[in-house]
Amino acid sequence: MQYDFLKHFPKRMKSVGLYAMLIQNSIQKTTWKQYGFLKSDEQINLIFAVLLYIMEQSLREDICTIDDIGAYIDTVNTQYFHKHLGYDECKELGDFIINHILCNEGKVMYFEGFDFEEQKSIPIHISYVANKTVFLEQDFRRTSYYLTDDGYNLLLSTLEIENNMKLTIHEMIFHMHLERQSYDKAVDEIKNIFHILHVQLQKIQEAMGKIRRNALSYSVRDYETILLENLDTIQNTKQKFQDYRQMVKSRVKELEEKNINVRQLLDTEREKLEYLREIERYLSRTIDEHQKILNGHFDLKALYTKELEQLSQMSLIQRFLLRTKLYDEVLKDADTLSRLHYFLRPLFNQDVSKVYNPNKAFQLQRLPRKRQEQDSLEELDFDEESWLLEKERARKEKLKKYEKSLSCLLCYVFNKGEATLAEFAQNINEKEKEQLIPSVDIFKEIMVELLRSRTIDLAALQKERRDYIKDGSEDFQLYEMLLSLAEADKGKPIQRIEISRTEDKNVVTFANIQEEGQLRTIRCSDVHFHVYRKE
Repeated sequence: MQYDFLKHFPKRMKSVGLYAMLIQNSIQKTTWKQYGFLKSDEQINLIFAVLLYIMEQSLREDICTIDDIGAYIDTVNTQYFHKHLGYDECKELGDFIINHILCNEGKVMYFEGFDFEEQKSIPIHISYVANKTVFLEQDFRRTSYYLTDDGYNLLLSTLEIENNMKLTIHEMIFHMHLERQSYDKAVDEIKNIFHILHVQLQKIQEAMGKIRRNALSYSVRDYETILLENLDTIQNTKQKFQDYRQMVKSRVKELEEKNINVRQLLDTEREKLEYLREIERYLSRTIDEHQKILNGHFDLKALYTKELEQLSQMSLIQRFLLRTKLYDEVLKDADTLSRLHYFLRPLFNQDVSKVYNPNKAFQLQRLPRKRQEQDSLEELDFDEESWLLEKERARKEKLKKYEKSLSCLLCYVFNKGEATLAEFAQNINEKEKEQLIPSVDIFKEIMVELLRSRTIDLAALQKERRDYIKDGSEDFQLYEMLLSLAEADKGKPIQRIEISRTEDKNVVTFANIQEEGQLRTIRCSDVHFHVYRKE
């Protein structure tokens, strides 16, 4: 190659793409203006502030939901940005940053990097955050977000240090701050060291997940890279961190004894003591993380070896056609049936022949307890077809409840043209209330979907339904039911529906709701509906 400095160019473009895709997703959005963030530098600052919060939650292995992010943005905005935003708007802003900017509205992000060695462009996958389902109290399901490997690299790359040198350089800076007794700066460095180790551990776990799914999809080059990174991380670091912890412990003990026996500590000395205690805590966590990396290193090697051995054994399996190798041979010579077990034995994983153990002969033998439930054994017969029919019936019944609830609400709105949920609650009878709220979960899901849609353009939905073929879904589909109800309406054609919370923030109450044999009371925000028809 003529220009050697162009080698590994896609790896450089990976780091560039992390910033480019983030700025591209943010600068194209006009939604920022709704929340008062007009300048692009303010938008980028807030995005990175949210990323840092998600990183802190990920490192602590704490849950990080949209509610947590909204509360965090509300606090940061109150103290620093001073935008005129309420908590609900901060929560909506957090949802916009996560789902529209960082997750690109659910679309996979690629950045084109040119490979000068292969002489072609290579799509580089970019992903900042991922999510998982968590269960809170009372089995309440929520979505929790955490940083991916790209997200960590994006934040840690602002340090402008090569990956293989980050740990060494931070360890040298940490040692220098300890020697100079700059404990406040030493706290930041030990946190950075812990973050680097945590990222390395996450890489090992992700690699093991890929290997378990398909060992062939994990290349030998990736395996070699992560092993070398593990060895660089493991080498000589544990003993250094233990020495640092002993040093910090001795200094903490010295300051504590001075506080008890000699005099009260000055404010500066008391501040140093707090920093030292925090350094000691992070050193302990760093040593634990180091041990996890060491264990994960050997687990990764064992897992990769085992998976490759199992794949190699598959090539040794011989396959036979039963028609030619078994049936035809038996028809030719019936005496071969006496030797059929030689052919069929490999099909059954037989246990290894038992070997007599004389030690067992001299041990006390206890009679096993008789099973009292032998007489009460019941044979169960599972009919898959009946089960599928019952499952389909339950699904249709549930969808019918959704449709009745939405129909009960929207028929009133269509007749009035403009109405609120509070007005509807005052005018309905018990039968309509039971139809509107068949269960709390169904009513809640319908109201959440309506509020999230805000403006529903029925003409656009009809055009989309004509132009595109969609697969049928087993779940609740708001737009499909809305189209059906709007087409069944006998008035002038409906153009669009606008849904919003009322400004007076009244609370609508539905009392005596029957659910699971209990009477419940539902309180929710008042919602305003406005139907626009063609003139």
